[in-house]
Amino acid sequence: MTGVTILPNQPDLWRSVFPRPKADDHKYKRGHTVLFGSDAYTGATRLAAEACSRVGSGLVTVLSGTQGPAYRATLPADIMVRDGALGEINRPTTLLAGPGGCSEAVAAEILGSAPGLGVVLDADAIRLCGQLGHETQIITPHEGEFERYFGPLNTDPAARAQELAQSKQVTVVLKGPETLVAAPDGRISINSQASPYLAKAGTGDVLAGLIAGLVAQGMPAFEAASAAVWLHGAASLRIGPGLIPQDLIGELRGLLTDLLA
Repeated sequence: MTGVTILPNQPDLWRSVFPRPKADDHKYKRGHTVLFGSDAYTGATRLAAEACSRVGSGLVTVLSGTQGPAYRATLPADIMVRDGALGEINRPTTLLAGPGGCSEAVAAEILGSAPGLGVVLDADAIRLCGQLGHETQIITPHEGEFERYFGPLNTDPAARAQELAQSKQVTVVLKGPETLVAAPDGRISINSQASPYLAKAGTGDVLAGLIAGLVAQGMPAFEAASAAVWLHGAASLRIGPGLIPQDLIGELRGLLTDLLA
């Protein structure tokens, strides 16, 4: 990978800005993440919402179209479900779109949202990259999605990710066996510690939820994305064979306890 300085993704890279609740904090100080719920693939939304809550977002709301009853019946009690518009949500800080799909109606809501909100775009919501004026934007393509929306990776994925980050002013999480996080300011982290058992439907939804939950708590985009990728990979290594996406969420408590000790 020529012409790019790549930093190993280890806790020393982002630990100093990892969120630690203070004694006088309340839920809104820890951020409010709004997820746009899928009407077709509700499991993807549930995985992202639970990961977001587990990593510490003070409030998590799933904004649902037609599947409100299904979400209310299956999500943990701490996660709110609303059927209205984004403008009706109280004090949101971060938006997450893409797990399970991103309709044109959802895309319009994001495009019209306040530029001070953090935005995490996953899966087909990545198509909105370059259309938003939000200061904090993170996209999470795997290699196929990157090439679908932004062209060939060629022989130097790190350089291509960095070019995109700088040209679009977004933080790029290029998922793969060694996941890269590229920031607009030129920094890149590489995460080499992850289990091959992560190659399974739903694990990317968990990662998107982790990223959004850390951004909601005020963590800068590059550090939030790098920390989420590290937590995701570390959890997968602890689980090993037989991993399903839900296991990653359950493994986070022990990881966070060790990390914040």
